[in-house]
Amino acid sequence: LFTKGLEDQPDKPSNIATRAQMKLGDVDAGFAEADVIVEREYRLPRAHQGYIEPHACTVRYDEDGQSLIFCSSQGHFDVRASTAALLGMELGKIKVVPGEIGGGFGGKTTVYLEPVALILSRKAGKPVKMVMGRDEVFTSTGPTSAAIVRAKVGAKKDGTITAAEGWMAYDAGAFPGSPLMPGVMTMFTPYDLENVNVVGFDVVLNRSKTAAYRAPGAPQSEFAAEMAINELAEKLAMDPIDLRLKNAAKEGTQTIYGPKLKRVGLVECLEAVKGSDHYRSSVGANQGRGVAAGFWFNIGGQSSVTLNMNTDGTGTIIEGSPDIGGSRASMQMMAAEVLGIPLKNLKPIVADTDTLPYSATTGGSRTTFATGMAVIEAAEKVVSQVKARAASLWNVTTEQVEYSDGVATNAAGEESMTLAEVCAAAEKTGGQISGSANVNARGAGPSFAVHLADTVVDPETGKVDVVRYTAAQDAGKAIHPGYVEGQYQGGAAQGIGWALNEEYIYDENGAMENPGFLGYRVPLASDLPMIETIVVEVPNAFHPYGVRGVGESGIIPPLAAVATSVGNAIDRKVEELPCSPPRVLALLQNGK
Repeated sequence: LFTKGLEDQPDKPSNIATRAQMKLGDVDAGFAEADVIVEREYRLPRAHQGYIEPHACTVRYDEDGQSLIFCSSQGHFDVRASTAALLGMELGKIKVVPGEIGGGFGGKTTVYLEPVALILSRKAGKPVKMVMGRDEVFTSTGPTSAAIVRAKVGAKKDGTITAAEGWMAYDAGAFPGSPLMPGVMTMFTPYDLENVNVVGFDVVLNRSKTAAYRAPGAPQSEFAAEMAINELAEKLAMDPIDLRLKNAAKEGTQTIYGPKLKRVGLVECLEAVKGSDHYRSSVGANQGRGVAAGFWFNIGGQSSVTLNMNTDGTGTIIEGSPDIGGSRASMQMMAAEVLGIPLKNLKPIVADTDTLPYSATTGGSRTTFATGMAVIEAAEKVVSQVKARAASLWNVTTEQVEYSDGVATNAAGEESMTLAEVCAAAEKTGGQISGSANVNARGAGPSFAVHLADTVVDPETGKVDVVRYTAAQDAGKAIHPGYVEGQYQGGAAQGIGWALNEEYIYDENGAMENPGFLGYRVPLASDLPMIETIVVEVPNAFHPYGVRGVGESGIIPPLAAVATSVGNAIDRKVEELPCSPPRVLALLQNGK
């Protein structure tokens, strides 16, 4: 490999695939203004998404060259595209049917089994089913990157941060392509800073290729930044939330990656946590408290939806986005809002690749935002058709028909018809009422989160227990509040696991020693307290209902919140994750 991103082309190959850099202002001048500077290096291990269902597929190759794939994937259109490209097949000869997915978290955006199963089916002339064993999932499918991250932050005595600098090396695995760029872009984005410089390296190693995991790349870099911010607050003798409030990103903040932020909810999240009962409570013996913020861009992208109305006024929402976090209920709710009908009258389904135009992979917290926009547009087209059909029955213009709460009304007279009545007359007015939308959504609103963690440490064993936890996050508008809170809690649980126990352990030959849930310790329900949630709603102006995706940011703050809490409990500085019992004992015994 010859490193990309260097001004001068290197003479010799190396295992560094890419160098990336982003900067604002003059960091040297900024650090010269600082009264206090914190600089540390942090290390994080590989961590797996930990989905319960392993990768699986069933494939049938027919004699006419047509193929049928049933699979568990976050993006069945991309399964079709990758399989066709690898095997030299036409897209139209592959139909992919998405199954219910038993967890993904980014790890099921990658194609592993389907092309192999298709070749075997073609060779055998029979359907082929392939299911990974748990050890294969751990050793062969992508975890997120291990990383070494350095953070340097300087501030004046009043808490104004004058400069920040980051350096990171991300483990890509056997091929280039770690989530380095998001790590560079997000590291200090929760803060309104004039002088920032972040440099990163994509490093190829003799390990399995990495893959996406919730907010890919952001937890590693933001962990280092948040740890440094907490130490800075300690040196300044400032409340860590007050330090963040003084420097918080807000509307108009210039980001390191280009645009200025629109209205965002970080300040509101910080204020919500500061005002919580949790923050006002005290900590006990051998206990510590930590706070951290997190940022993720959120994305939009292409989504396709068709809404078919039946003659009884019920409807089917046909979408192309696999549901990995309750998105079908959100689609149902948004369509019902536009149509003004009960939720139970609509049925959402995820369609195969032959039924709808292309929809991008479910990931990056795009679905409720982007597919939701397609659902709203499709429902609005249905309303337009209902008004036109009612107008034809009343012999008036469409402009004379009003529609509200599921009822079309003739503004020029006293006639009215329910949606069901208009649908019942569809055969006489032009056939089934249906609306379709294919959008390439822009304007995804970024989401900020702030978490607060209390831990207790057993000084004899080094075991850490999380005893109280609060997660606040800006949802823009919580379409389904219960599912939104579930996303907050799920992200926090996975982040807590990464902070306390989860890591890939390799032997001297590079083989993974813990490829299973007995050795790779994800948190159980009994390991966690009830995660308290605060839903902050600062609407995203680019979505009709103000939606921001909520699936990513929640995994970012736990790493630093928990590590800071552990450090405060034992009066040590944590520089490496996870805070497992052996590592905590070493800190206690070695004094560092």
